[in-house]
Amino acid sequence: MAINQKRLNVTQFDFDDVKDNLKTFLKEQTEFTDYDFEGSGMSALLDVLAYNTHYLGFNANMLANEMFLDSASLRSSVVSHAKMLGYEVSSPRAPKATINVSLSTDNSIATMPAGTAFTTSVDGVNYQFVTISDVTKQNTGNAIPFDSTEVYEGTYATTKYLVDSSDVDQRFMLTDVRADTSTLTVRVQNSTTDTTTTTYTKATDITQLSSSSTVYYLQETESGKFEVYFGDGATSVGLTDGNIVQLNYVITNKTVANGASSFSSPSAIDGITGITVTTVANASGGSEPETISSIKLNAPLDYASQGRAVTAEDYKVYVRKLFNNTQAVSVWGGEDGSYNTSTGVSSTPEYGKVFISVKSTTGINLTTSQKENLVKGLDSFKVASITPVIVDPETTVLILGVTFNYNSSATTLGKSDLETAVTTNLSGYSSNTLNTFNSPFRHSEVTGLIDDADNAIVSNITTVTMGKFFTPSLNTSTNYTINFANSFYNPHSGHNSSGGGILASTGFQIDGDTSTEYFFDEDGAGAIRIYSVVSGTRTYLSSAAGSIDYTNGTISINAVKITAVSNVDGVTSTQIRVTAIPSSSDVVPVRNQILEIDLVNSTVTGQVDNTTTTGVGYTTTTSGTASTTSVNTTTSYPTSSGY
Repeated sequence: MAINQKRLNVTQFDFDDVKDNLKTFLKEQTEFTDYDFEGSGMSALLDVLAYNTHYLGFNANMLANEMFLDSASLRSSVVSHAKMLGYEVSSPRAPKATINVSLSTDNSIATMPAGTAFTTSVDGVNYQFVTISDVTKQNTGNAIPFDSTEVYEGTYATTKYLVDSSDVDQRFMLTDVRADTSTLTVRVQNSTTDTTTTTYTKATDITQLSSSSTVYYLQETESGKFEVYFGDGATSVGLTDGNIVQLNYVITNKTVANGASSFSSPSAIDGITGITVTTVANASGGSEPETISSIKLNAPLDYASQGRAVTAEDYKVYVRKLFNNTQAVSVWGGEDGSYNTSTGVSSTPEYGKVFISVKSTTGINLTTSQKENLVKGLDSFKVASITPVIVDPETTVLILGVTFNYNSSATTLGKSDLETAVTTNLSGYSSNTLNTFNSPFRHSEVTGLIDDADNAIVSNITTVTMGKFFTPSLNTSTNYTINFANSFYNPHSGHNSSGGGILASTGFQIDGDTSTEYFFDEDGAGAIRIYSVVSGTRTYLSSAAGSIDYTNGTISINAVKITAVSNVDGVTSTQIRVTAIPSSSDVVPVRNQILEIDLVNSTVTGQVDNTTTTGVGYTTTTSGTASTTSVNTTTSYPTSSGY
């Protein structure tokens, strides 16, 4: 009897689909005409076949996916693909702090050994920070200073291996997945009887190696731990039987000790008990191992850069490689504009420089030592004539005034619940869309998110005010420049002069009058003013305290001696906040600028929508067949935000 040659659908691997396809195929065979596939033992057989097909299809699909970096999902596969591109995956990083240690002693010399432990506390939990190298210092006069000592959070670990070539499975492993490879020191001792020891360095450029190069190689293994391996005697020095491989490294708790600021000394260092410890830089830089998504992004870019930093993308790759705690990077060449710590970004070219701004995952600006280390690390990749300059990110806050209308009959939520829903959407937009480089604030997106907070919300009016902070040099007569890099609202000369124009500030005190709180505003015609409030009225100390450039979005304050600053948002502050109304409701950050919504000072107000029946400002009365309609008209214009 001929078998029906109708083909099965082999593109479906779901269990139910496979079973249905098998039943359909069998039903078309004459042997199984009118056969009950569900009420017989055949159903169990079909289940087995369907499961088997499903597993085979799944595994085949997984194998195919794992063959390519873009589609691989297993970390071991992603790491393997990255290795083929010459990319070294980053391990966890220990928080690092810088401290000054002084030993009070008459001794002429002292050594602080690797592994010297200092203790600290973060959120009530104690942590240990350790040194990673031996340091010897001389007495400078009844004291031995160990200045700018770098300490790393974690446990100082030592692992030793006796080289045995007969053990084909021998591997030189860092024993913990939390090992920070940036702290790794590799030494090879000749033998148990010959204590001569050679320190090996990590190989970075294979083209520069020879058979006499004492280097090691590093890779992440399938277990998530890192492995050290060595050359074969041709590309670099190989190991011989009887050698002792010694690995020293820090096993870290990763991010939990970021921010540690106060450190206690051990009971003694080199037998000296008189120890003073002061903090130079708080702990920062602790991070998790590099994520799969990060590896997928950076490995091809690293390969494309070919070991040199030329383009902006090249610098982004190496910054992420050198500073594991990088969340976002902005890079621009000096030909596109310069940067000054006093005036901010500028369109004036500064050739021969590349400007780099790094946003850390901790939200803390890079320390001076981190910036220096980053510049030093980039030296081996940069073009000789280019000087990297690390600049801090600048945050521009956006203060929103939201008024939304809602249909009270279309929701069970109250006014406050709706306001909370709107605030939640704004918070999500600030965190997920803004809060990084090159992410503009789009007014239409925000108004849409407000309307989408609940089906009952029918409309909203949302105003935008920009804000920036600057830190005055107290008790020093100083000029200040605040650059918003977005034009200001100024429809005509003298706009809103009586209300302070479009500029406002938090309070401060100035030399000669420490009892009065002063503020900045502007006259709508380009002049910055300083005023105080007397009996509810602005009294101006100066009507020419600086200038405002409406087109370029810059505020220039003439030399003023500020002696103190007022609280900001009810909290003691060292900064003054200046706010200004932009000419556009869309705000675009430039280069190292980052936008975020100031939810503390933003206002969200809901009101019942009445326009569906009467319209705004209209009142209608009916008597018999006659009706009378009246309308109220009001005029409004933007005013300065006051603090």
